[in-house]
Amino acid sequence: MTLVLTELPSSTQEAVAATRERVAALHAELPRNELVVWTAGNVSERVAATDPAVPGLMVIKPSGVSYDELAAENMVVCTLDGEKIDDGTPASLVPSSDTAAHAYVYAHMEEVGGVVHTHSTYATAWAARGEEIPCVLTMMGDEFGGPVPVGPFAIIGDDSIGRGIVETLEGHRSPAVLMQNHGPFTIGKDARAAVKAAVMVEEVARTVHISRQLGEPLPIAQEHIDSLYDRYQNVYGQHDQKG
Repeated sequence: MTLVLTELPSSTQEAVAATRERVAALHAELPRNELVVWTAGNVSERVAATDPAVPGLMVIKPSGVSYDELAAENMVVCTLDGEKIDDGTPASLVPSSDTAAHAYVYAHMEEVGGVVHTHSTYATAWAARGEEIPCVLTMMGDEFGGPVPVGPFAIIGDDSIGRGIVETLEGHRSPAVLMQNHGPFTIGKDARAAVKAAVMVEEVARTVHISRQLGEPLPIAQEHIDSLYDRYQNVYGQHDQKG
């Protein structure tokens, strides 16, 4: 039975509306940071649970729609099985072809609130070689807590890509995975964090590639990577202060 958005509790409808606004706005960051071309790439976010009787939902980009035409009202709402609900958008507006992968991640990684996929040039070039990006920059220690891993080759169409993402990132500190012969997928506590990870993985992929043209990059000792990661995740930036 297809869920109908207007029949769900008002709190859920409000959460969906807010998520649509965020996801639509965040899509602008992909072309702005030169992470996508044409209609490629997608951002999704888990809808905050407001009623235990309502199954998990996510909002994702519609398939084949250009970035300058994206708006909150054409973001697509799906269940965590990847099925579009009756959300008020036309039946012809279908969710991204990567929806099954996003949905699988949400269903199997409860801490994840946002997922992003791009075909950004340098990160995808590493994926085409099936090679992880080694941790040779302090920025990588900060953001990724080690190398950026490579996930298995998988074909679009079912949850194979999602399984590869989950299996690769399980027990890994990196919020990014390079799916072999495909491109980067990133995760975060919300869609904004996942977009940041997508921007950062392209930056380090480019920098490490350029470094390798000049010579072999110098590795960073694991103890220093651990220290960098702990400081950046727990000390750096603005944190809530008592008093």
